[in-house]
Amino acid sequence: MATIEECRAALEQLSENMQHAEGDAGAAAAMDRSVSCHITDLDITFVGRMRDRRITVHDTVEGPPPEKAQIRLAMAGDDLVALVGGELHFAKAWGSGRVRLEAGLLDLFRLRKLL
Repeated sequence: MATIEECRAALEQLSENMQHAEGDAGAAAAMDRSVSCHITDLDITFVGRMRDRRITVHDTVEGPPPEKAQIRLAMAGDDLVALVGGELHFAKAWGSGRVRLEAGLLDLFRLRKLL
Protein backbone atom coordinates (compact mmCIF):
# COMPACT_ATOMS: atom_id res chain seq x y z
CA MET A 1 0.00 0.00 0.00
CA ALA A 2 1.37 3.40 -0.99
CA THR A 3 2.01 5.86 1.84
CA ILE A 4 0.75 9.43 2.11
CA GLU A 5 4.27 10.62 1.24
CA GLU A 6 4.40 8.42 -1.88
CA CYS A 7 1.00 9.72 -2.99
CA ARG A 8 2.08 13.33 -2.46
CA ALA A 9 5.27 12.65 -4.42
CA ALA A 10 3.19 11.13 -7.25
CA LEU A 11 1.00 14.26 -7.39
CA GLU A 12 4.13 16.42 -7.45
CA GLN A 13 5.50 14.31 -10.32
CA LEU A 14 2.18 14.64 -12.18
CA SER A 15 2.40 18.40 -11.70
CA GLU A 16 5.95 18.37 -13.06
CA ASN A 17 4.85 16.29 -16.07
CA MET A 18 2.05 18.76 -16.79
CA GLN A 19 4.55 21.60 -17.16
CA HIS A 20 6.09 19.85 -20.16
CA ALA A 21 2.81 18.94 -21.89
CA GLU A 22 2.48 20.30 -25.43
CA GLY A 23 -0.33 20.82 -27.94
CA ASP A 24 -3.84 19.81 -26.81
CA ALA A 25 -2.42 18.25 -23.64
CA GLY A 26 -0.70 21.55 -22.83
CA ALA A 27 -3.97 23.43 -23.29
CA ALA A 28 -5.71 20.99 -20.94
CA ALA A 29 -2.92 21.38 -18.38
CA ALA A 30 -3.37 25.16 -18.45
CA MET A 31 -6.94 25.02 -17.08
CA ASP A 32 -7.72 26.84 -13.85
CA ARG A 33 -9.81 24.48 -11.69
CA SER A 34 -10.15 23.33 -8.10
CA VAL A 35 -8.99 19.71 -7.69
CA SER A 36 -9.38 16.95 -5.14
CA CYS A 37 -7.79 13.50 -5.12
CA HIS A 38 -9.28 11.07 -2.61
CA ILE A 39 -6.96 8.17 -1.81
CA THR A 40 -9.53 5.54 -0.91
CA ASP A 41 -7.34 2.99 0.87
CA LEU A 42 -5.76 5.66 3.10
CA ASP A 43 -9.05 7.60 3.42
CA ILE A 44 -7.33 10.93 2.85
CA THR A 45 -7.92 13.64 0.29
CA PHE A 46 -5.43 15.99 -1.30
CA VAL A 47 -7.14 19.31 -2.00
CA GLY A 48 -5.68 21.91 -4.32
CA ARG A 49 -5.80 23.79 -7.59
CA MET A 50 -4.78 23.11 -11.17
CA ARG A 51 -3.46 26.35 -12.65
CA ASP A 52 -0.65 27.41 -14.98
CA ARG A 53 0.21 23.82 -15.93
CA ARG A 54 0.66 22.79 -12.29
CA ILE A 55 -1.28 21.11 -9.53
CA THR A 56 -0.71 22.81 -6.21
CA VAL A 57 -1.83 20.84 -3.15
CA HIS A 58 -3.09 23.25 -0.51
CA ASP A 59 -4.21 20.77 2.11
CA THR A 60 -4.47 17.10 3.04
CA VAL A 61 -7.62 16.14 4.93
CA GLU A 62 -8.89 12.94 6.46
CA GLY A 63 -11.84 11.30 4.73
CA PRO A 64 -13.58 12.30 1.53
CA PRO A 65 -13.27 15.83 0.11
CA PRO A 66 -14.82 18.44 2.41
CA GLU A 67 -16.07 20.47 -0.59
CA LYS A 68 -16.93 19.54 -4.15
CA ALA A 69 -13.95 20.42 -6.34
CA GLN A 70 -14.42 21.14 -10.06
CA ILE A 71 -12.22 18.11 -10.86
CA ARG A 72 -12.52 15.14 -8.52
CA LEU A 73 -10.40 12.00 -8.60
CA ALA A 74 -10.67 8.93 -6.37
CA MET A 75 -8.43 5.86 -6.39
CA ALA A 76 -6.18 3.67 -4.26
CA GLY A 77 -2.72 5.03 -3.50
CA ASP A 78 -0.98 2.25 -5.43
CA ASP A 79 -3.05 3.12 -8.50
CA LEU A 80 -2.06 6.80 -8.27
CA VAL A 81 1.62 5.85 -8.07
CA ALA A 82 1.23 3.39 -10.97
CA LEU A 83 -0.64 5.93 -13.15
CA VAL A 84 1.98 8.62 -12.70
CA GLY A 85 4.78 6.07 -13.12
CA GLY A 86 3.34 4.92 -16.45
CA GLU A 87 2.62 1.40 -15.22
CA LEU A 88 -1.19 1.81 -15.36
CA HIS A 89 -3.07 3.28 -18.33
CA PHE A 90 -5.69 5.84 -17.29
CA ALA A 91 -8.41 4.73 -19.73
CA LYS A 92 -8.10 1.10 -18.65
CA ALA A 93 -8.14 2.02 -14.95
CA TRP A 94 -11.12 4.35 -15.43
CA GLY A 95 -13.03 1.79 -17.50
CA SER A 96 -12.50 -0.92 -14.88
CA GLY A 97 -13.56 1.35 -12.01
CA ARG A 98 -10.14 1.48 -10.36
CA VAL A 99 -10.08 5.25 -10.92
CA ARG A 100 -13.03 7.60 -10.62
CA LEU A 101 -12.97 10.97 -12.36
CA GLU A 102 -15.78 13.47 -11.97
CA ALA A 103 -15.86 16.86 -13.65
CA GLY A 104 -18.05 19.02 -15.84
CA LEU A 105 -18.59 17.84 -19.40
CA LEU A 106 -16.29 20.46 -20.99
CA ASP A 107 -13.57 19.72 -18.45
CA LEU A 108 -13.85 15.98 -19.18
CA PHE A 109 -13.32 16.65 -22.90
CA ARG A 110 -10.24 18.75 -22.13
CA LEU A 111 -8.85 16.33 -19.57
CA ARG A 112 -9.02 13.34 -21.92
CA LYS A 113 -6.27 15.04 -23.95
CA LEU A 114 -4.11 15.30 -20.85
CA LEU A 115 -4.76 11.83 -19.50
